[in-house]
Amino acid sequence: MTGDLEAAFRESLGWTAFFADQVEPGERGLAAARIAEVHRSRLGIAGPDGPATLVISPQVVTAEFAVGDWVLTEPGTRVLTRRLKRRTLLQRRVEGREARQLGAANVDTLFIVTSCNDDFNVARLERYLALANQAGTAPVIVLTKADLAEDAATFEREAKALQRDLPVVSLNARSQDARTALAAWCRHGQTVALIGSSGVGKSSLVNTLAALTAERSQETGEIRERDAKGRHTTTARSLHSILGGGWIIDTPGLRTLHLSEVGEGIDELFAEITELAPQCRFRDCTHDHEPGCAVQGAVRAGTLSAERLSRWRVLQAENHRNTPQLTGPRGNKTAQRKKP
Repeated sequence: MTGDLEAAFRESLGWTAFFADQVEPGERGLAAARIAEVHRSRLGIAGPDGPATLVISPQVVTAEFAVGDWVLTEPGTRVLTRRLKRRTLLQRRVEGREARQLGAANVDTLFIVTSCNDDFNVARLERYLALANQAGTAPVIVLTKADLAEDAATFEREAKALQRDLPVVSLNARSQDARTALAAWCRHGQTVALIGSSGVGKSSLVNTLAALTAERSQETGEIRERDAKGRHTTTARSLHSILGGGWIIDTPGLRTLHLSEVGEGIDELFAEITELAPQCRFRDCTHDHEPGCAVQGAVRAGTLSAERLSRWRVLQAENHRNTPQLTGPRGNKTAQRKKP
C-alpha cells in the first residue's frame, strides 16, 4: 500500500494530530496501527493491510491495553514498539480488585444502550453517564425496542432529563433505519463505543451499523420477559468498521457498575446541583440539613427533584468511598483506599 493510501486509511481509522504529534523524530519509520482486539496472550490490530496480530514480548501485559489504543510497530514484522498516549479512556473498577478494567480507548461518542421496558433504570443510566463524562467522551442514550413499546416517548423524556443537552435516540436495533438515526455520530474517522446491560440490543446494533456477515456477526440474546434481564452474548471487546465511515467498539454487558474516581463526571451529570452549591451559606455544605443551603432551597421551591438529590448523594458517597486517597510525604505519595 502506498504512503498516501496508508495515510488515508489511518485518518479513516481515527488518526489525528493528537497522535501524530506524539511520534518522535526517530520513530518516523514506524507503522501506526490501532488495537482491534485484546486477549490474554495476544493483541489484534487494524492496519492498512487489514487485521493482523501484533508480535509482543512475553513481558507485555495485554490487560494494560484497550481496544481503540494506537500503537507504533516495526513495519513488516508488526513487532510492538510502544503505545501512544490516549485521548479518552473508558475504564471501571471491579469490586474486590485494585486494578481498573480498561474498556475502550480514544472513543469520541459512547452509546449508552437501554431498552424501552423494565431494563430502563435511571440510577444505572446515571452511572454510565458519570463514567462517560469522566472519560471525556460524549454520551448518547440509545433506546432500543422502541417499536415494541406502547409509549416510547415516556422513556425519551425520562432519559433527556438525566443531563443537560443529552442526545436521546429511539430505534429498533435490527432496522436499517438505525444507521440513519445514529449517522451524526458515525462519520468518517469517528469512533463510537456501546455500553449497557445484557440483552438490550447492543450486539444487534453492532451487526446493523457494521453490516457484519453471518460469519462475523455478534451473537445476540433476548431479554427474558419475566424480569427484562438478558444473557451475556458479547464476552470480549472488538473494533468494527461502520458502513459509510467510522468505527464501533462493542463491550460485554454490564449490570453492575461500581463508581470510582469519577468526581468530575458526577459534577457534570448533576450540573444543577454543582452550580447551586457555591450559593450555600457554608462551603462544606452537605446539602442535607444545614441552614442557608441553596440546594435544599431549590428542592423546597420545586425546581430540583428530591429524588434526584438523593441519587446524587448515593453516587457521591460511593465515589468518595471507592476513590483512593494520596497519603505520605510530599513527592512520595501513594494511593490508599478508604476503609468501608
